[in-house]
Amino acid sequence: MSAVPPNYLKGRIAVVTGGCGGIGRAICRRFHAEGAVVYATDVASLDFSESNIHVLHHDVGSEEDAKAVMAHVAAEHGRLDILVNAAGIEIEKTIEETTLDEWNQSFSVNVSGTFLTSKHALPLMRKADAGSIINFGSYDGFIADPSLAVYCATKGAVHALTRAMACDHGPEGIRVNAVCPGYVNTPMLQSFFGESGNIESLKQAVRDVHPIRNYGEPEDIANLVNWLAGDEARYASGQLWIIDGGLSAQVQQMRL
Repeated sequence: MSAVPPNYLKGRIAVVTGGCGGIGRAICRRFHAEGAVVYATDVASLDFSESNIHVLHHDVGSEEDAKAVMAHVAAEHGRLDILVNAAGIEIEKTIEETTLDEWNQSFSVNVSGTFLTSKHALPLMRKADAGSIINFGSYDGFIADPSLAVYCATKGAVHALTRAMACDHGPEGIRVNAVCPGYVNTPMLQSFFGESGNIESLKQAVRDVHPIRNYGEPEDIANLVNWLAGDEARYASGQLWIIDGGLSAQVQQMRL
């Protein structure tokens, strides 16, 4: 992968769901730095200092919200070049501990949100004659962490959906990929660490389990998303891009 040129996304129109979260925010700022006009959609709100990052309210589980976001983009630009489905939630429970409401909510955000936003983005991408959709899977869609049953299930679904979308819409010039992060320094990871007295030792243990001896930063994920969004990735579609510091490449038992 070569270094992307300056203004890599100049003139592109991008929507980033979960755009006010840790990874989503980093993606929005990277896209802006590369010359794109960015719509950060979220149920939360954030004041971006960058002039070309616009925040729209968007519950990704709501089809009406998906329609409203795309109608707004259509009215202002008439097309959409890039969609990043970064909105997601995580529940730290086994299936026995998970309620049906929690299961349904996880699938509503992580899977239905990807489906609905993409569904209503496609007509705008056809108007652009090309497009890049980047979904968010996880290394947990390949292997499992303890007590993340519903999260693992949703990410496996996103992986399968990504491949299907790539096959269906590739002939229209629309590429679809999934980025699959491991541990990244976000509020979700901080929630995993909790507030126990040994939090620093837990953080170090998480670093040490990675071959590169560190977990990722949101900007690390934004770098890959940025490349997939632009023309240098024109031959990349239907793939699940694991970015986890080598975590899933190793046999954990060999560390004992």
